[in-house]
Amino acid sequence: MIAWHRRKESVTEVGYTMGMHSPDTPRKEIPREHLGGRPVGRYGFLGVLGLGAASVVWGGPISNVVSRIVNPVADSTGLSTVIPTSGWRIYTVADTMPKFDPATWRLNVGGMVEQPLNLSYADLKQLPRVEQTSTFHCVTGWVIKDVRWAGVRLSDVLDQARPHAGATALRFVSAEQPYDDTLTRQQAALHDVLLAYEMDGLPLKREHGAPVRLVIPEMYGYKNVKWVSSITLEAKAVDGYWEQRGYDRDAWVGRSNAVFGIAP
Repeated sequence: MIAWHRRKESVTEVGYTMGMHSPDTPRKEIPREHLGGRPVGRYGFLGVLGLGAASVVWGGPISNVVSRIVNPVADSTGLSTVIPTSGWRIYTVADTMPKFDPATWRLNVGGMVEQPLNLSYADLKQLPRVEQTSTFHCVTGWVIKDVRWAGVRLSDVLDQARPHAGATALRFVSAEQPYDDTLTRQQAALHDVLLAYEMDGLPLKREHGAPVRLVIPEMYGYKNVKWVSSITLEAKAVDGYWEQRGYDRDAWVGRSNAVFGIAP
């Protein structure tokens, strides 16, 4: 899909988000796209590919069309090994992606809980392992079907922390500062919400949020926080990184973000 005029790009990760603005709305920051570990601006990336000022939405049948344009250029520029072609698109809001050291990494669970937790990677993997296959929806419209996740149920982590009765929300903070987002307790209690440490049979890769990312299939990708470093139980849900930039807090697939012309 190519948009020509007055389109605001705010694309992030493997499915975080893209928005549009009116001519009177101030332009917001543009997350960086990572090509082989070298951050470039979104427009810089398009310039490398020779696509001018057009904006491209990657995913589904559209990505198949675009790949016929991109791949020859990528081959000639040496970018063929770092431009994803499987449907996932990797974007970040920081200059670099967080690195994972199993020896020092910790997941902190605190706030309104009886028992704060400081879980190592080994501690997390000692919790009951679950596997599920689900569809990943980016708010921009592209979809990845049959993603095989493995990890731990969020409910199993919370059972150890024992949240207070007044804690109605969970704030997920990413090691990719300043990214964060929140879920209500009801949303977090959905049966297929998990903290994933494997994807498609392999340990989670750095670009997908290693060592641990949130997975909530019923919501768009920007709610699926990557590089989770802490979970805080709070009295109420607040706007996360993208909600502060105009996106819906309750990002239900197909039932939210209609203001951007994305969801029905």
